[in-house]
Amino acid sequence: MEAEPVSSQEDVVLDAKPLRSLAPMFPAPYGFNTAFTSFGSAPAVCVSPFSVSSSSGGGFPQGFPPFFSTPESANQQKAVPSLQRARTNKTPTSNGSYHSEQINLEDDPDYSVHTSSSGRKIKRPRSLKKYKIDDSDSEDPEGSGKKKSQIKRKPRKPIELALIPSSFLDARNSAEEILMTFDALRRKILQLDEANDASKRSYLKAGAIMMSNDLRANIVKRIGPVPGVEIGDIFYFRIEMCLVGLHAQIMAGIDYMLPRLSDVDETLAISIVSAGGYENDEGDTNVLIYTGQGGGGSSKYDKGQLFDQKLERGNLALERSLHRGNLVRVIRSAKDMNLINGRIYIYDGLYKIQETWMEKAKAGNNVFKYKLFREPGQPEGIAVWKHTESWKANPSSRSGVILPDISSGVETLPVFLVNEVDNEKGPSHFTYAIKMKYLKPITSMKPLLGCRCISVCLPGDASCSCAQQNGGNLPYCANGFVVSRKHVLYECNILCSCSVNCRNRVTQKGINLHFEVFRTRDRGWGLRSWDPIRAGTFICEYVGEVVDKINANNEYGEEDECIFEGNYIDEKTLKWNHGPELLGEPSINESDIFKPLPIIISSRNVGNVARFMNHSCSPNVFWQPVLHDHDEGDYPHIMFFAMKHIPPMMELTFDYGLGSENVGTRKPKKCLCGSPKCRGFFR
Repeated sequence: MEAEPVSSQEDVVLDAKPLRSLAPMFPAPYGFNTAFTSFGSAPAVCVSPFSVSSSSGGGFPQGFPPFFSTPESANQQKAVPSLQRARTNKTPTSNGSYHSEQINLEDDPDYSVHTSSSGRKIKRPRSLKKYKIDDSDSEDPEGSGKKKSQIKRKPRKPIELALIPSSFLDARNSAEEILMTFDALRRKILQLDEANDASKRSYLKAGAIMMSNDLRANIVKRIGPVPGVEIGDIFYFRIEMCLVGLHAQIMAGIDYMLPRLSDVDETLAISIVSAGGYENDEGDTNVLIYTGQGGGGSSKYDKGQLFDQKLERGNLALERSLHRGNLVRVIRSAKDMNLINGRIYIYDGLYKIQETWMEKAKAGNNVFKYKLFREPGQPEGIAVWKHTESWKANPSSRSGVILPDISSGVETLPVFLVNEVDNEKGPSHFTYAIKMKYLKPITSMKPLLGCRCISVCLPGDASCSCAQQNGGNLPYCANGFVVSRKHVLYECNILCSCSVNCRNRVTQKGINLHFEVFRTRDRGWGLRSWDPIRAGTFICEYVGEVVDKINANNEYGEEDECIFEGNYIDEKTLKWNHGPELLGEPSINESDIFKPLPIIISSRNVGNVARFMNHSCSPNVFWQPVLHDHDEGDYPHIMFFAMKHIPPMMELTFDYGLGSENVGTRKPKKCLCGSPKCRGFFR
């Protein structure tokens, strides 16, 4: 999956100007922009946090607690007004998420109670064995009615967790923190399971832990936009969409509301997932012909007896929504090129059902068809994917290209230079390079110890010296994603016996993404990718010349806007690691994640794509020190990794920090990132 190591080549001189400037361009949340007043109002219908049971078409496997309580799970408690039927120990926040009130934590025998560094009580599971995963089958993308997995555990008791506060600055931040915590848990559980040769169903275990601690948002089902979720957002697991309230079913393709659980007088559809399991027509980015649920063999996941689909459950909800005319959220999908059977889910916005009919499927049974049209005026969703896929297949079809490869062949994949904004012909001159230039030769620096692993380093191998340097575990999953942020990561080096295919050589293999350097409207040049980028993915190294403080003061000052300093890390990066309390581990000290570094790198004269990454106070990329060709910890390689899932064509940004007043005469610069957490300036 990773690119082969880049062979050394001569530096290429290019007429380029280093304009690292201000802020990223995150798409405005659809439904909250004043330009879309027809959708920006409060949702037409809100219901209490209940969903149908599995027997009536619900989307949760047997034993897996639903994200929305059901009357059955509450032992048929007496009816109360709909908005009062939620669990009584939950309090809604302003953004639609819920937090828990204080309860007696000592009552649960499966958990022990500890006090965090902030003095708050935290429930920790005594063992992960309570999250039992059935590996006999897999997740059903379209919901054929089969039970694909099971998680057996005792009824949970919600707690107030110190990891994520009960209120957020904005709904977007709420959703991002929940997804970031989930994926961090998943990566950590996968790392632990690999070492123990256990199940790989890390996403189900992580989801169970998130639910047992009430770490989710938008519990109340709604029609229309979901606070904190934007068109174009991508998800790698169905359970991620459940956690943020976009689509509550983890198997069924149709999510809907029942009249007995809401103020509506009929069953209405609220969201659908088109994941390739049925015969859907997705050729048009503005029209979707969707196949109803059920029918046995109409799904590629169901090889049982064929039967005609019935007008019930999700099919009935879609038919009723046609007559009601309510908006339906549509999640499309695309193949994950990094996994054999993987899919990526893309939120494509709001649609309306315009027509329905029944026809005979290829398998011979009768199925319902629903024709949906995308509402006009929305940001692009799946259309962006169609564009980038066509560009990768035929790069000459990309408009606005100034140079087809700004690296002149130095990188494994070409880096396009694109301007669709003004007449600027490109940055002024700099030398494109793929290797750092240190103050002294690498050969004169302290070497790293080499491991004696045969072929590749394996998880759980106590004799691997590289794993021991990383705290006993390899820092990357088998698919190359970094597990957690540390003050330094050690990769295998030239003295190691393992091959170049070892999983612990991720950053040495160079970039493996289709980048383009593009002209922004008000921040100079920026960097983005044609590929979707999964959280934890290696992006690139910050290449440049290492300079000392004396030269930084004398030679690099106000004019040098391409200075990297290792003395700052943003708050979001500090919280990127898994919440150790959730796995029964001790809290992580900040010093284990970050230690200030004296290294100063200038990419003014020598650099790579990283020099074009703009600043944001709410970044989607973080930097990680890595050592692989020497052991001088003050001067590591600065590697960038994805902080969250990043859709194609979203600008890549990191937090420049506040800088050091001792370096040059650089003055604070105005920040235009537009984040709710914007500090107003950076250095």
